[in-house]
Amino acid sequence: MSFTLTRRPLWALLLTCAALSLTACGDKAAKPDEHGETEADFERGPHNGRLLRDGDFSLEVTIFETGVEPEFRLYGYRKDKPLDPRQVNVEVALTRLGGKVDRFSFNPQEDYLRGAGLVREPHSFDVAVTAREGGKAHAWRYASYEGRTTLSKVAAEAGGVKVEVAGPATMGEAVTLSGRIEVTPEGKGEVRAWYPGRIMSLRGELGQMVRKGQILARVESSESLQTYSIPAPISGQIIEKNSNVGDVAYDRPIFVIADPTKLHAELFVYPRDSERVRVGQKVEVRSLSGADRILATVESILPSVDVTSQTQLAHVHLPDGAGPAWRPGLGVEGGVTVASRPVALAVRTGAIQRFRDFDVVFARIGDTYEVRMLELGVRTPEWTEVLGGLEPGTTYVTDGAFLIRADIEKSGASHDH
Repeated sequence: MSFTLTRRPLWALLLTCAALSLTACGDKAAKPDEHGETEADFERGPHNGRLLRDGDFSLEVTIFETGVEPEFRLYGYRKDKPLDPRQVNVEVALTRLGGKVDRFSFNPQEDYLRGAGLVREPHSFDVAVTAREGGKAHAWRYASYEGRTTLSKVAAEAGGVKVEVAGPATMGEAVTLSGRIEVTPEGKGEVRAWYPGRIMSLRGELGQMVRKGQILARVESSESLQTYSIPAPISGQIIEKNSNVGDVAYDRPIFVIADPTKLHAELFVYPRDSERVRVGQKVEVRSLSGADRILATVESILPSVDVTSQTQLAHVHLPDGAGPAWRPGLGVEGGVTVASRPVALAVRTGAIQRFRDFDVVFARIGDTYEVRMLELGVRTPEWTEVLGGLEPGTTYVTDGAFLIRADIEKSGASHDH
């Protein structure tokens, strides 16, 4: 059973987040014990459960999960003396976030009443208990929350909290290849002498941007002694300058020009992956830091194999104007999708957090956020299949979940067993 004290809203946490000071909240200070549980302000019974009193009658409510799935075990007392469980009739209703109600009836077993059914995670709900004993009726209501916090829309936006709706997805199986960014063959041009001769003038410098048709050199032909002009074959940036005025131009290019918008990734395909990587497959090209990503397609795979590395080159065209993050020579990774299959329910892999011993996401209902313990299937860098613990159509946090998790953990929310 769990219990959470009233907490300040998370905007207070966000104001101090820069200092990494996530403050526990509550009307009364709560001190976690060595198991992470909290000394809550309710009376406990002999079995460490919540003790509910009404006159001489009392009922201890526990959730037992040692070696079994979580189940209710209730103990009745008259003047603090144990009662035969056959003398007590109890019903419990758990109202969860979102309004769904779980109802439990109970059967006597040994010295306790055992609930019919499992108490699903999270153990976070509003509890209504009704009991009859000795011809008298008793009723209690209380809140028992865990993994829950409240955050206004304004505070959520300020904290960078973003959400999506959980639903079906296409899971891609990817092969990760290393490589580099290079200028495409169409993006390179050489300024060469048309006829052998002496260079009379140059109008380009290393790193200079030039336009197609711009005159970059004048050469005096060794045969005719006439001077002719050489224009830039493409627009771009001068990346090589191999000659100076007075040199004889013949077999080497005077300048090499590269168009920085004509780029592709050259990915190294090892023999173990050569049968799976194909032209036309989708590729996520990533910088080594992972900060920059582009979705592209395998354009071609060269048939020749490098003798030293035993790899083939897969060319992945990058869209024009990909941005300054992509520079020739930059090391990259490419996640090539080699297979895919649809799944009924998936969440973003980056949204998954650890809470207690569970993988969780944080569901949002209104301004309230609460953990959802997940049973997971196949995991990829983008998506993770969900087999249980989350209803389709649930709105869940994709970005900023660590702030919500930190607020819940610091608040002293308990999970009593």
